[in-house]
Amino acid sequence: MSNETANLDVSRVVTLVGTSIAIFAFLLFFLYPRFTSSEIDPILFQATLIVIGVAIFSLVYAGLYFYTLTLPYSLNPAESAAIQRRGDLFWLVGYSVLLLEPTLILLTVGLLIVALVWLALWLSYIYLTLHEYRKALKQKVR
Repeated sequence: MSNETANLDVSRVVTLVGTSIAIFAFLLFFLYPRFTSSEIDPILFQATLIVIGVAIFSLVYAGLYFYTLTLPYSLNPAESAAIQRRGDLFWLVGYSVLLLEPTLILLTVGLLIVALVWLALWLSYIYLTLHEYRKALKQKVR
């Protein structure tokens, strides 16, 4: 991986982490009062906060691995590839659960039909991701 690509990955992660923290602040600002007054489902609200936390920290971990690739010391190709794979894995987890977040927010506020459409879209994303991953593995084995 080139230094330029690693820098771009770090920038992308920083942007998504900032956006995720804004979503977290939104959840607390607008939904926490409804949580304390028992207007929304407390389990869904807490699950939503956990999911955004997993997204934020997965993306931060990915950024850490990508940042490691930009450091001025020399890594052998095997180490560099392993760091890249770990960064990609954390990126995928963070990005995937971040995409689940709107569904959980919609469920929390009681918009069931819209939430089910978002859930279907998220499941189609997961299916597509797994399909492409399997395809890439088959090509790598050849």
